[in-house]
Amino acid sequence: MGKKPAQKLSRREFFEKGHLYYLTHLSIDNVIFGFHDNQLKVLLLEWKDTHRWCLPGGFILKGEHIEEAAIRVLHQRTGLNNIYLQQFYAFGDPNRERSKHGIEPPVEVKNKSWLTERFVSIGYWALVEFSKVVPKPDEFSETCQWWDIEKVPTLILDHNNILEKALESLRRNLNDYPVGRDLLPPKFTMPELQRMYETILDKQLDRRNFQKKILALDILERLNERKQGGAHKAPFLYRFDQRKYEKAMKQGLKFGLQ
Repeated sequence: MGKKPAQKLSRREFFEKGHLYYLTHLSIDNVIFGFHDNQLKVLLLEWKDTHRWCLPGGFILKGEHIEEAAIRVLHQRTGLNNIYLQQFYAFGDPNRERSKHGIEPPVEVKNKSWLTERFVSIGYWALVEFSKVVPKPDEFSETCQWWDIEKVPTLILDHNNILEKALESLRRNLNDYPVGRDLLPPKFTMPELQRMYETILDKQLDRRNFQKKILALDILERLNERKQGGAHKAPFLYRFDQRKYEKAMKQGLKFGLQ
């Protein structure tokens, strides 16, 4: 782990002295997905003063591994540990320099700050269970909150492009990684699992075909209980069998959804 500041830097100190602790020209942008009320969600930050929105990002401490930085940023924004993270792209357009995002340093900062220079950003996406997340803003943010994926506003810099690339990567990984284990509660119904996949893929799936394929993976356990508060014939609840899940992940999965 890289050397951290002895105490938390103020906003002014971060602009003036952050380069003493963090790598310059390289940053992390996390796309944090959740699923709630049959909607795919993404966690966004609202910048102080400007009320513009962005993805949760951060910087890499000198001597810190890039993945350690991504995990640290994820934990700071969600409070969660042991979350699956997938590195998916590097964003290096020369026009994405931070002086163009409309975020000004504090008026007390007289010299040009390292934060206003060009940065290459490493993109990661993460899948989290919505109900476990306690969104936390950082020192530059007013709020940190969930947005429906279809209602995301115009974000700073190229963050809308980063989000779109993350979605593309997530969709490509659906055949190899059973995302329901991370996005859904421990117990769920087959219709809820199918709806989650349909939301991510943005298309409808045949019910019988989906159920046949997901059960063929042999990683689910059907429980002897049904969804409460539903219709007379409420669907059965399922959960992931942890032992079978870990074995299947080692051997490799082929869902065949797309």
